Amino acid sequence: MTLRNSSSVTEFILVGLSEQPELQLPLFFLFLGIYVFTVAGNLGLISLIGINSSLHTPMYFFLFNLSFIDLCYSCVFVPKMLNNFVSKSIISYVGCMTQLFFFCFFVNSECFVLVSMAYDRYVAICNPLLYMVTMSPRVCFLLMFGSYVVGFAGAMAHTVSMLRLTFCDSNVIYHYLCEVLPLLQLSCTSTHVNELVFFIVVGITIMLSSLSIIISYALILSNILHIPSAEGRSKAFGTCGSHIIAVALFFGSGAFTYLTTSFPGSMNHGRFASVFYTNVVPMLNPLIYSLRNKDVKLALGVSISKWVLYLFNV
Repeated sequence: MTLRNSSSVTEFILVGLSEQPELQLPLFFLFLGIYVFTVAGNLGLISLIGINSSLHTPMYFFLFNLSFIDLCYSCVFVPKMLNNFVSKSIISYVGCMTQLFFFCFFVNSECFVLVSMAYDRYVAICNPLLYMVTMSPRVCFLLMFGSYVVGFAGAMAHTVSMLRLTFCDSNVIYHYLCEVLPLLQLSCTSTHVNELVFFIVVGITIMLSSLSIIISYALILSNILHIPSAEGRSKAFGTCGSHIIAVALFFGSGAFTYLTTSFPGSMNHGRFASVFYTNVVPMLNPLIYSLRNKDVKLALGVSISKWVLYLFNV
């Protein structure tokens, strides 16, 4: 994709999260800590799933991809965000469009990875005898490939429509990353097409993913209610708990951010609201799936034991 700049603006200034000097250093250390936990948690979960054959199942294949997306997603903008706390953050036009593309790509992809995980839970609970047949390696691969294709299509739509805009005077982005809505405010040409693209892409993504997840869990709930034993129902709910929490955090915080940003004059509040789903959610996902998952904790214990034995033998 060729990034064509038809505007007079060659670089943008990212204002960041706060413009108050006394808050810059505390915020730097706070978000550095979040970033370190995010990278360590997601990289650790990716490694754990990769090296433990007991976790080579459809459920953990999806979790592997979710952690991969969260890891990449954070690396797209957090380093620039951290730099903004200690010095003036300037990003080139090309860099801004690139950041926009990858941000949209990973956000859209994560939506449909969560959908795939909901479908996996539906099959596991509603059709357990056919689980390994239904969730074959080919089906899992196609579900993930489809998630990335949809993510790529959405990111291309946002980025290409942004490239047609002209930026003339102001180059100050009141955000800590190159997001669609803050960029639209800087354009000196009509943004009607971009707004239409934004609402179509975001609307389709949210509607399709939300509807798919709601239908999956409606069927799961219906099936669970027919389980005669309380222990069986509890076990079935337990297998879905982590995913329900992850879905609620991601979609809930994302919806709150865009609803907050949609009101006139609320763009400044939008950057604060977006912190949760851009920074906090990728950090929490590994904790949610590891602390609430017996298989992950068991695999972690086995891996630690192997490393301890290896070190002592050495």
